[in-house]
Amino acid sequence: MLPAAQHLRSLQTGERVQATLHTGGSCMIGHCRVAFEADGRAVVADLPVGSGGKESVGAPVAVRYQPDDPRTIAREADTGGGGALVLAVISGGAALLVLALSAVAAFFMARQRRTEKAAAGLGAAGPA
Repeated sequence: MLPAAQHLRSLQTGERVQATLHTGGSCMIGHCRVAFEADGRAVVADLPVGSGGKESVGAPVAVRYQPDDPRTIAREADTGGGGALVLAVISGGAALLVLALSAVAAFFMARQRRTEKAAAGLGAAGPA
């Protein structure tokens, strides 16, 4: 996600144009498309991963694009890269939580095995 944030920041100096949300979806994971005109050509391009916003299809969206490649775009509001950084932090936090839960589960399973072995050993060595 950090390269995505850098990509978004690189578009801060790109050409600004008013676009229309062409395909809605989860923009944060990169499933939105916008339509706009660049150099007299109609362009439909995907918004990058980390794009924010909750607009519906047909809503106007200000985007920035690279003049040499109009399909490389980002919402103007996202060119700071904050959305991608938030997603990176959330993903990292979730990974650490799963790692911690796995370590706790392994500890308790090992402890339970020791307890079961000790109980089995006492049962076999009991009075005859």
